Amino acid sequence: MRNAFSNALINAAKSDPRVILMTGDHGYALFDEFRQQCPEQYINAGVAEQNMVGVAAGLAKSGFRPFVYGLSAFVPIRVLEQIKLDVCYEQLPVILVGDGAGVVYSSLGSSHQSTEDIAALRAIPHIAILSPADSYEMTQCMNLALEANQAVYLRIGKADLHPIHSCLPDFPLGDLSQIKQGNSKMCLVATGSMVKTAMDLSERFGDLEVWSVPCIKPMNVSQVVSIAKRHELIVVLEEHSIYGGVGSAIAEITSELSQTRVCRIGIQDKFSRFCGSYQYLMKEHHLDTESIFKRINKLNS
Repeated sequence: MRNAFSNALINAAKSDPRVILMTGDHGYALFDEFRQQCPEQYINAGVAEQNMVGVAAGLAKSGFRPFVYGLSAFVPIRVLEQIKLDVCYEQLPVILVGDGAGVVYSSLGSSHQSTEDIAALRAIPHIAILSPADSYEMTQCMNLALEANQAVYLRIGKADLHPIHSCLPDFPLGDLSQIKQGNSKMCLVATGSMVKTAMDLSERFGDLEVWSVPCIKPMNVSQVVSIAKRHELIVVLEEHSIYGGVGSAIAEITSELSQTRVCRIGIQDKFSRFCGSYQYLMKEHHLDTESIFKRINKLNS
């Protein structure tokens, strides 16, 4: 998925000299090719993320299309005020990229984990929130971000999971993407890394409908209502707090326009207790496939 992001970014920069990539002292090999092909469009802003967003806002106001790349624990959380006032209040088309969302940086502790980024940004006007599940959704999300004349937050979670799609999905900004059809009274809705888990659960339960949510804000209300009317229970999976994320967004819509029950499966109101592997922390937060399987069985009993 990160390679899909890098390729889309290089193509955008080569075709449009206004595209600028800014990073906060990340020496990732991920950007080696970008630096080689577009050296004049790369800025290392140093470990000064708040200033980096302010500079990006200035560049956008001057007609550039800046990308701001950082760990999602820092972009958007450390720079939330600058996103709100410098970028969104001014309605500037800055694209913010938060890598390692959720508990991807599991061994680095809670300071480098990001389980509240969606909630923090959903309340700020004039910003779209995108959360691709695989490399194909990433490519389409990059297309949407570049087409949008507004601020965009692109959330990158666990990047090395198996692909969900087999070709480029053609969803517009705001739409959910149907991954699998089903005839059960229950369906699964997931975003980012949890779409793969939803697919695994669907196979274990047999015929559960599965939807990916690559566009968290805006969200197609009519589409959500249509899904709700065909099911008695929507189970929402996300590697994010149960407060303010995709589950909350779905519940807000259905509470007004449908009688469908919504079960939010995400990280409870707590920090990670221990450091460990990604798989360990997913289990600690009861987001592994087996834990969710047991919980859904309880819902059906």
